[in-house]
Order: sequence, then structure tokens, then C-alpha cells
Amino acid sequence: MRSDRLLWFAKAGYALLSAFCCALGIFVIAKPALSPIFVHIIAGCVLIALGIVKLMGYFSRDLYQLAFQHDLAFGILLMAAGSRILFIPKQDLNILCIVLGIVILADGLFKIQTAFDARRFGIRIWWLILLFAACAGIVGGLLAFHPGGARDRMVLSGLALMFEGILGICVACGALKIRRRPAVQRGNKYVDQTITR
Repeated sequence: MRSDRLLWFAKAGYALLSAFCCALGIFVIAKPALSPIFVHIIAGCVLIALGIVKLMGYFSRDLYQLAFQHDLAFGILLMAAGSRILFIPKQDLNILCIVLGIVILADGLFKIQTAFDARRFGIRIWWLILLFAACAGIVGGLLAFHPGGARDRMVLSGLALMFEGILGICVACGALKIRRRPAVQRGNKYVDQTITR
């Protein structure tokens, strides 16, 4: 029961943070001239929060055990990367973009494997996970290694956050299933609680 409760928190947190990343990415694309201090604080806090959620998911038990299968080490990495971003000089966008790009590239690569595993389980939206994992990985790689100007890097950061957010929503909705308790007797009827959601 404790594991199920932890998984509920992890699923809700992952979906909400992914939606926030998507919205933040769109906002950054629309306004690439944002204050570097604002970008550093938000990015650092989001990465730390995602790291915590991924660790919660890893130590819980979902039905397929796909969504958080790589997230023991990756959750710790996200928390370390978020802390690093919070403590770097606030005018240095290069380090921010490199750290953010590498993190999103790594997550995209992990989620490509998750997509193929989801296909073997018969999850219908495996191809969506694969598509957005590839997009996130490509844009994350460009963000980490592209030597463009500040405006270009901000736009790439927005795109990377947007794809990462959409990818997280797809994984949370499609590959993260919570198993209810087995059927129990209520009066003279049995209530089936094995439905996943």
C-alpha cells in the first residue's frame, strides 16, 4: 500500500512537472530575451523537483516498471545538475545550456529504450514516446553542443523543454500504470479492482 501511494505521488508529480516544462518551453520560445537569473532559478528548481519525483517512482512499483526503470542514477543526476545550475554565475548561459542539453539528451536516449519496451508490452502510444524521445534527444544534443548566440540557445532551450515536457506526459499517461488491489467481497458481490489506470 505504501508503494502504491508513493507511485500515485510520483505519477502525479511527473505529469504536473512535465506539463510545467512544456509550458515553460513555449514561454521561453516566445520570449527568448528573459532574465538569465530567472532562467537559472526556474531550471535549477525544476531539475531538482524532477530528480526527487524520479527517485520516488524508482522506489515504487508500477505495473510495467517501464517509466522509472533507469531513474535511480538519473534522479540523482538531475538533482546534482539542478544544484549546479542554481550555483553557477547567473550571467553564464553557456553552462546552463550545456548542462540542460546533456540532461535532456540522456533522458531522450533512455526513453527511446522505454518506447521499445512499451511496444513489447502492447502499449499503444509507444510510437509517441519514441517520437518525442527522439525529438528531445536531438534538440538536447544541439543545445549542449551548438555554438550559437544567446538568443539561439534560448530558443533551443525552449524547444528542448517543450519536447521533454510532452515526452514526460506521454510516459506518465501511457507507460505508467498503477495496479489496484485484487477483487474483494462486498456483501454478496465481488468487486474487481485489478483495473489499471
